Amino acid sequence: MNLVKNPSVVKSDQPLLEREGFTIIAISIALVLAIMNTSMFNLALSNVIWDFKISSATAAWIVSGYSIMFAVSSITFSRLSDFIPLRRLLIIEVLVLGTASLVGFFSNSFLTLLLCRIVQAAGAGGIISLSMVLYTRYIPIERRGAAMAINMSAVSLGLGSGPVVGGLIVENLGWHWLFILTSLVLLLLPLFVLFLPRELPRNGSFDFLGGVLLALGTTFLLLFTTNQLWVMLIIGLIALILFVVRIRKTPEPFVLPSLFTNRRFLVLVLLGMTGYICNFSTLFLLPQILTQNFHFTPGTAGLIIFPGSLLAIISSRKVGRVIDSYGNSYFLKYGPIVLLFSIILFAFLIGHSWIGAMITYMILSLAFTALSSCLSNEISRVLDRKLIGSGMGLYQLLQFFSGAFGVAIVALALEKQHQLTLAAAYSNIYWGLSVLAVVGVLSTILYKKYTTVTQAS
Repeated sequence: MNLVKNPSVVKSDQPLLEREGFTIIAISIALVLAIMNTSMFNLALSNVIWDFKISSATAAWIVSGYSIMFAVSSITFSRLSDFIPLRRLLIIEVLVLGTASLVGFFSNSFLTLLLCRIVQAAGAGGIISLSMVLYTRYIPIERRGAAMAINMSAVSLGLGSGPVVGGLIVENLGWHWLFILTSLVLLLLPLFVLFLPRELPRNGSFDFLGGVLLALGTTFLLLFTTNQLWVMLIIGLIALILFVVRIRKTPEPFVLPSLFTNRRFLVLVLLGMTGYICNFSTLFLLPQILTQNFHFTPGTAGLIIFPGSLLAIISSRKVGRVIDSYGNSYFLKYGPIVLLFSIILFAFLIGHSWIGAMITYMILSLAFTALSSCLSNEISRVLDRKLIGSGMGLYQLLQFFSGAFGVAIVALALEKQHQLTLAAAYSNIYWGLSVLAVVGVLSTILYKKYTTVTQAS
């Protein structure tokens, strides 16, 4: 590997975390629990349908409602971090997630269950985006890559272990106990109180109307992809148009308009979206192909998926060291290519070999973790400090929305191919995803061009 020391890595005089290692560990545990909570409830849907005698479409709101609130919460709390202390916001997020989990354990109606899941998402959504803001604000750039890599390995662990743990809990204890597992996040409160930096509030105001318009726009667009009702598309587009007008008129908008004029930031966001769509779609498809085509139990299917997440965790320290020592260019250049390679492998192998699918997901998971880590670090370098909160929030919103959007499109594609064999249908979907992965490769070329122009000027 022929790498050159990164010339942009210089010592920083920014404020530091007093106990950086302990803080990163505490944040990472919270992330694992929050992300596990996102994925493990997929294994409980059939049991919920049976217990409450509801339709599959109604039960799907447990997943889609959670995804929508998670995405909206991520940008809301990161925007609030521009003028409200991070310590206060993170403690609120942990309390909301943990309390909703305890209430959810005692839920005896579908409405109560759904409301608890939505409140959980409101608490979980901000943890990942606030962690990015915390690391950008308090960890110098020469060590930030390692912190970002640990963050993404925690996300990978949560996504990968969610199906395994969720399947085992649902099979042996029942879906109510999924809430108890997530409520363990409350045990982290003393660590957050002790280790997180004490900041003073800053002047600023929260653009509530802008946030509502953005939430409505993204929500109705996602609903359109799942229901194909044109009225939802119209409402979503109108809300987003009003949102654009709002942020251009108000003095302190929900999302700073200058972000949309930063071409390097927008290309990095596009690249991140392609990675999230490919990864989330695979985490949606792989359990189904393993259970339906290869006839594994949900627990066994989760164990087959888990090595991919384990590899991402093991490699995270190496990824972080490479980023801190040599910058982000290596993973920005080769990450999308490896991601494209893994998607093409899936197109060939997913319906024919579960071992091939397991190995291919290990490649995809490694590429996704490395790419996401360097993207978060690169965005923290591209944006001015005053734009970090809004920019990271927008980045997280679009990532998780694109992931949810990708899952909705993939589910629709499966439904449209019901006359084909499962192997053929899944293969066709991955050929479609390969086109998106090509967009990711082209994005890196475009980013390099924009970077050259910026440095020249």
